[in-house]
Amino acid sequence: MEPRDRQDEVSTVLRPAHEEHAVVTTRFALTVVDGADRGLRLELDASRPARALLGTSAACDLRVNDREVSRRHAAVEIGDLGLRLTDLGSTNGTRVDSLRVVDALLRGGETIHIGETSILVEPIADATAPELSTALRFGRLVGASPEMRRLYPLCERLAASDIPVVIEGETGTGKEVLAEALHDASGRAKGPFVVFDCTAVPGSLLESALFGHARGAFTGAVEERIGVFEQANGGTLLIDEIGELDLALQPKLLRALERGEVQRVGSSGWTRVDVRVLAATRRDLDREVQAGRFRDDLFYRLAVGRIELPPLRSRRGDIAVLARHLWRALGADQRPIPPGMLARFEDYAWPGNVRELANAVARVLALGDLAECVEKGPASAASVVDDGTPRDDAVERVLELELPLPRARERIVAEFERRYVARVLARFDGNVVRAAAASGIARRYFQILRARQAR
Repeated sequence: MEPRDRQDEVSTVLRPAHEEHAVVTTRFALTVVDGADRGLRLELDASRPARALLGTSAACDLRVNDREVSRRHAAVEIGDLGLRLTDLGSTNGTRVDSLRVVDALLRGGETIHIGETSILVEPIADATAPELSTALRFGRLVGASPEMRRLYPLCERLAASDIPVVIEGETGTGKEVLAEALHDASGRAKGPFVVFDCTAVPGSLLESALFGHARGAFTGAVEERIGVFEQANGGTLLIDEIGELDLALQPKLLRALERGEVQRVGSSGWTRVDVRVLAATRRDLDREVQAGRFRDDLFYRLAVGRIELPPLRSRRGDIAVLARHLWRALGADQRPIPPGMLARFEDYAWPGNVRELANAVARVLALGDLAECVEKGPASAASVVDDGTPRDDAVERVLELELPLPRARERIVAEFERRYVARVLARFDGNVVRAAAASGIARRYFQILRARQAR
């Protein structure tokens, strides 16, 4: 560790070398020992996977009254190596003992200083690691890794409640699949599950799409229409990519959440709605709030429950588990997995996460040795030769055109998607819900693929 008298040193990791192999504590207590809130205490447990926030905002788990502290000043979470402390771009910085930090790993005994407030970090005696769930899935969300099994009890508790939930994670980690699983396991399962993607609607039409509009409310509004809130009445509404929602529209969304009623554009009346709202985002909403791009009060209203899906690269052992599951789900029960496929999959980082893995499995299953034609980047190592697979004349026709690789790939993938959607729908007698489930993708994405083939 750096000497204590270097007051302006900024650290990204603070971890005493002699503790590198120490037993990891799974419960901590944070106690304010100096400042206006002396005696305030927060206990953290590894069974609570979400980050806890420190700051002056009502959304913070440890909320202090200190003018030198930012609204969302810092975050703490228990990981495999101890308690991780992250400064959230605060105005006055975060210190551990006398060392200023950006990202620090603590083991207990340290004092966190934010503004005029000092917080002692203590490991809770006799803390033992919480028993991991024995479940290997939650609904259609599959994973046997400790990182996923740690989440399943929280998923069950969230499904049993009716509170709003923010689902965070990188693109392709399964946020929409989790939202659908929460709905299916909830008391609203018989009601509608409606998805609203904030990136799929032009900004000028967002308010109308959310809340509906009256006839004549604007040019082109030739008839009255209900919005997604009314469509989801009695069920669940997933607002996807909530971090992209226009700042000017956020107060209206907040009002709808607080009042349980919506006002259609161009109407003077209000309509009561009974909707559970889930919100998904690939953005760090804490930083978005800190930067002024997302309203603090809206975040507080949405993040009553909060869960973060880990990227596939962090899910130890899940690549092979998911690949086998997807292989079976795509109808290949009677075909062995090609030799070498799993090993090659394990060697790839999967920046597109589970969605990219699902696409890779589907390509190998459908195209065999021709999968390499539509793979790109390091994932091409996953291409496997299936000696018994005849060359597909549709692919041959594309190859004979001698197109640039991007255009050739686009045509082959489009043909593969067309055949895949047709086959899986035929297998389930046109039942979209069952076809989507067997495909390992959300219903909405399956519908998008289906619509694309109908054009």
